[in-house]
Amino acid sequence: MRLYVYVLEAKDLHVKDSFVKLRVGRRKAKTRIMRNCSNPVWNEEFIFKFRDVNDELVVSVYEHSDESNFFHASSGLIGRVRIPIRTVTAEDSQTLPPTWFDLRRSKTEKFIDEVAGKVLLIVSLHGKGNVINQSSVTNTNPKPLEDSSASPQDLIGAKSSSNKAVKWKPNKKSIVSRLERLFHKSDEDTRTDNSSELSSATSDTEERINGHLSESSFDEAIETLQLRSNGEEMPENLSGGVLVDQVYVVSPGDLNKLLFSTGSQFRRELAEHQGITNLEEGTWSWKRGDVPCLSRIVSYRKPATKVVGAINATEEQTYIKGDGWEFAVLVNVNTPEVPFGNAFNVELLYKIMPGPELISGEETSHFVVSWGINFLHSTMMKGMIEKGARQGLEENFVQFSNLLAQHLKIPNSTELLNKGHVLSAFENNRQSNFELARQYFWNFTVFSTLFVLLYVLVHIILSKRKTTQGLEFIGMDLPDSLGELVTSGILVLQLERVYYMISHFIQARLKRGGDHGVKGQGDGWILTIVLLEGVNISSLDSVGSSDPCVVFTCNGKKRTSSVELQTHEPQWNEILEFDAMKEPPSVLYVEVFDFDGPFDQATSLGHAEINFLKYKSSELADIWVPLEGKLAQSSQSKLHLRIFLENTDGIETIRQYLSMKGKEVGKKLHPRSPYRNSTFQKLFGLPAEEFLVSDFTCSLKRKMLLQGRLFVSARVIGFYANFFGQKTKFFFLWEDIEDIEVLHPSLSSLGSPSLVIILKKGRGLEASHGAKSQDEEGRLRFYLQSFVSFNVASRTIIGMWRTRTSTLDQKAQVAEMSNDSEERSVLVEDMECFLDVEDTKMSKLYVAELPINVGDWYYNVFVESIEA
Repeated sequence: MRLYVYVLEAKDLHVKDSFVKLRVGRRKAKTRIMRNCSNPVWNEEFIFKFRDVNDELVVSVYEHSDESNFFHASSGLIGRVRIPIRTVTAEDSQTLPPTWFDLRRSKTEKFIDEVAGKVLLIVSLHGKGNVINQSSVTNTNPKPLEDSSASPQDLIGAKSSSNKAVKWKPNKKSIVSRLERLFHKSDEDTRTDNSSELSSATSDTEERINGHLSESSFDEAIETLQLRSNGEEMPENLSGGVLVDQVYVVSPGDLNKLLFSTGSQFRRELAEHQGITNLEEGTWSWKRGDVPCLSRIVSYRKPATKVVGAINATEEQTYIKGDGWEFAVLVNVNTPEVPFGNAFNVELLYKIMPGPELISGEETSHFVVSWGINFLHSTMMKGMIEKGARQGLEENFVQFSNLLAQHLKIPNSTELLNKGHVLSAFENNRQSNFELARQYFWNFTVFSTLFVLLYVLVHIILSKRKTTQGLEFIGMDLPDSLGELVTSGILVLQLERVYYMISHFIQARLKRGGDHGVKGQGDGWILTIVLLEGVNISSLDSVGSSDPCVVFTCNGKKRTSSVELQTHEPQWNEILEFDAMKEPPSVLYVEVFDFDGPFDQATSLGHAEINFLKYKSSELADIWVPLEGKLAQSSQSKLHLRIFLENTDGIETIRQYLSMKGKEVGKKLHPRSPYRNSTFQKLFGLPAEEFLVSDFTCSLKRKMLLQGRLFVSARVIGFYANFFGQKTKFFFLWEDIEDIEVLHPSLSSLGSPSLVIILKKGRGLEASHGAKSQDEEGRLRFYLQSFVSFNVASRTIIGMWRTRTSTLDQKAQVAEMSNDSEERSVLVEDMECFLDVEDTKMSKLYVAELPINVGDWYYNVFVESIEA
């Protein structure tokens, strides 16, 4: 059984420096030393294991002295109290509420009846939560106990005579820090009056660390981790990919406790759900090294699968960030019993960050789990190991996510802080021109210039008219001394500086234009950007501040912010809205310029690209964007944005989009079912507004053909294949494509025409595992063949790409050509021939249907006759 002892405080001590020692049987512990206080407050918790209820708790208060007797500091007993454990078990609640116990010396001391002070204790057989609930209805001024070893009846009577309610708030103190001080032999904790008691206390503390770690001890360890935090950056996701990316209605600290506290009920349920046995969780302890880190070891036995039998696994979990707001835990998984298990380790990175705001004001957490694989030495089976690890982890974390969703609430779109709530807070938050002018001109240059100018004017008024002398003549008054010349020069320079500031301010205000606060017009996809602030915005000059302004570009349209003058920390608080777009935007380009120019990327203050498909709407609603570029990266410049992408006309906008695309590609396109769209989004991890346009069965050509399915959507083109459990999937943006080539049938393509998609240099790197080759210019090349209907697939893909990347004039020309042939029905098949890339420009199609008898089968072959 366990005995929980809470040492709260002491009073009426006749010493300044004191500490408390506790003993139950052979187990010992001690509090920290309180200095320069006769009424010390400890608020510390201790846990003792015991077997016999006839044991007693001995609490001794000692005086601490820094006068050393060679190895140890001296200390003297102030008084002690003895509490039989049976008095605790006799209580109905098995808890002694907060009670003041008299401190008395032992009978061997000179003063037997002297009361040396009082100590306030709580003793219980339950955990802290139960004790706190009961202590809230108890009292703190009990009748003094005449005998410290009183019977249970005496103790009960003493409790009932209390008359003041206790207000106890436990002050959590890290057990790890106490151990660390023991290891470093600090003066406060290593100097005791008895070396044997010190060794006993150390061994007892180590036993508690190696045993079951209580919830409060985990909290204390996290608090110590927070104190050690030096503002480390949140690490990037591991290279293998993201396994979990979700927002939960829970604070980051509570989510961290749920996942990683020792004895977590969630971990136990997950192990039972996944068939894991022999789960053993080590306690969190400080790992010594150049930088001490909090870590623990977890071991378990994984159940057998179709490929591998039951195996033992070991995890080393290490906190690499924990500042109270954000947590990052790196898990190194070692499975030596799997095939080639000694050649690699799997790494998992758990990241817990503050999530988006809710309308209700509740806290949310953004939880991300990524994975990677660390090969200890080279092996020919690297590809097989990576695919097997990916598949196993994906299956495990699907179960992990489902179970976590049962414990925590996932916010829906209506609960998130939506566009209306955000914009309403900024409608009237913009400073007036008068306030901006006051802030800009409130400086020493302006005041000194006005003072000197006023001083000179007063001097002119008070001066008497003087006669001309030297080279002067009527109307020409020259300085009569060197001092007058210097004063005149200073006044001219100051006036010039003030004139420059005034013109600079006026030009900056005029450059603001009409972008701010103007509502987007039309129906379709409306993009709204709230530009909040910038951090560490660099300057083109080595000294001085910049005058930053931001230019946003999306789908060929631009919006420009106002200019913030002379600042590295601009506060814009502006709303910029794009007019409705017929095509959903894929990328938002952000560029920060100095108002003085020059306005080109090479000399800009920073730039960034925001890919809408890589973020959820909740993440875009409050995002910090790091800027790229030499100046921006050296200064670690960032912009704080809130981005909202809204479809104002719902399904009708999608129908109009598909109708427009159908005219351009020569094929009627229909909206897919919500289930089909949802499956497509989950398959590639795309946001909810992405919708499927078409899909085709084909083969991806790499070293060998891989049969799969090609998906075409409004903003991406993706490929997915599942070959005996080995999954291959990737996607890239239409804007990433530089060229599309059509290869005629050949022996290498098994008599099938091929479609070659060539990406721009440096684009689509996440999809590089699907490319067959990379040309001399560094462009990835993807080979697709064996389409069931090559003409339909090639016309759709090439038409979607050209209309997506063409200019506005080219789109208008294509739309006009499509309207001419709107009433014509187009049936395109490729049983006999296929279209070249240039053929997709043709607008008229003549179709003939010819039946051909082949044995007992009849096929309808469509022969195309194309007129230029």
